[in-house]
Amino acid sequence: MAQNESPVEKIKKASQGLRGTLKESLLDEHTGAIREDDQTLVKFHGMYMQDDRDRREERAAKKLERLYSYMIRLRLPGGLLTAQNWEALHHIAGEHSTGVIKITTRQTVQLHGVLKNHVKPMIAGFNKEHLDSIAACGDVNRNVTCSAHPKFSPIHEEVFRYADKISTALLPKTKAWYEIWLDDEKLVETTEEDPLYQDRYLPRKFKIAIAIPPYNDVDLYTNDIGLTAIIENHKLTGFNVAAGGGMGATHGNKETYPRLASVFGYVDKDDLLKVVYEIATTQRDFGNRSDRKLSRLKYTIDRMGIDVFKAEVEKRSTIKFAPAKKVLFTHRHDEYGWHQNHEGLWYYTAFVESGRVLDEGDLKMKQAFLEIAEARKAQFRFTANQNLIVSDIKAADKAFVEEILERYGVVASTNAASPIRRNSLACVAFNTCPLALAEAQRYLPSLITKIETALAKHKLQNEGIGIRMTGCPNGCARPYISEIGFVGTAYGRYNMHLGADVIGERLNKIYKENLDETEILNELDQLFAKFAAGRQKNESFGDFVVREGVV
Repeated sequence: MAQNESPVEKIKKASQGLRGTLKESLLDEHTGAIREDDQTLVKFHGMYMQDDRDRREERAAKKLERLYSYMIRLRLPGGLLTAQNWEALHHIAGEHSTGVIKITTRQTVQLHGVLKNHVKPMIAGFNKEHLDSIAACGDVNRNVTCSAHPKFSPIHEEVFRYADKISTALLPKTKAWYEIWLDDEKLVETTEEDPLYQDRYLPRKFKIAIAIPPYNDVDLYTNDIGLTAIIENHKLTGFNVAAGGGMGATHGNKETYPRLASVFGYVDKDDLLKVVYEIATTQRDFGNRSDRKLSRLKYTIDRMGIDVFKAEVEKRSTIKFAPAKKVLFTHRHDEYGWHQNHEGLWYYTAFVESGRVLDEGDLKMKQAFLEIAEARKAQFRFTANQNLIVSDIKAADKAFVEEILERYGVVASTNAASPIRRNSLACVAFNTCPLALAEAQRYLPSLITKIETALAKHKLQNEGIGIRMTGCPNGCARPYISEIGFVGTAYGRYNMHLGADVIGERLNKIYKENLDETEILNELDQLFAKFAAGRQKNESFGDFVVREGVV
């Protein structure tokens, strides 16, 4: 296969453990960019080089270089930050980025607009807090997600620890991150031995999620590996293992498609790490390294066949999958407002539209969360729906936290958000994502306002229909598994997808292509009219459009 390897494969192999010429690139003060090959390697360090697309024309007219900057994403298994971590994050974001703390759909944060000479100081600041960005992007295992809310399972903490165990087990062995960004001394002249990643790493990104029934808040089946915690007699016994999920596709390329993970079976909790590791090695050895559009695990499994792939994992791990245990998912939305767990600790889930934590008008989220963090009265947990849980609050401290959340408008904003707004997700898209064809997070809030009007017209304003929007078909906000999905095709135009179920076990289908806003609202108005007139009792919109044959 070597002769057909994609250019990225050659860059990885020649990189000396992801070092490349990143140190030299950083020293070049004549440009805000880094060298071309380093733009691939820097992803493995948790960063993307980007530029401000809003200012491209203006800068080109002045014969100036594009306004290059970096997006930096933290590795945060399960999405937990201590109060001290949050305080540091607040100040680091203010000093080195746009200041907006962006919660991702993978339960971590990313900061945008970091200029080249600010990257190292930012990384150093995070390192002081024992936080890092290693393997947050790139052809490796990405941030491991886990059901977010401790209230809904007495053994949440035990399951949650598996996110960290998996993340640690699948970390690259290279010390390049420490050498390049923290000026650590290079300890070995040869590249470190890495039994998992070798010098090739994986053919493409690799995502893992852990769900705790009845909550599928992590969108389990959209991941390369989806793990369902099996709890019997109030004890964690093991996990159902599913593999081969992924959202990405390419417009006009029928060989690419979104896919939900296939359930392989059940494994004992003591065998889990070995099985997960060997699924990764099987993808490493059998995945497509010549065409990156066909390199995710989902395509490997479809090409080999589920039974053949599963048998290979069993052979490598020496662990046989038992039949999957019966599980029932009933929810995947976040539980907003106040909740108390079995230990008497309190949790407040705040609605964060498009995951953007900032101070704007009467809503001063950053200030609220900073004051809570400074008082050391809570921890902070991100959800895979881009929201924030102010968590682990003692009963004696609840009134203190509540007063701050109310004073800065967080409670009012969360309460005021309609069910459809609360169930919406959007990717970053413009102005920073180089892949974006259309807007997403900057546009979806205003489109939701117009959709709310259409729902109210048909007396459907209390329907929490799931809506997701992405600026391109790569699917970062998981639009293919929402009741209504919008996928950007050109600026101001979207494909409309319909018909996923409420709990994330069925993909939607394309309904109409290349619609502008007027066409979108017209189509939805007609669909909502039919839904209001013809739905069955408690039937969701996604189920209705499938039953009626709309898709």
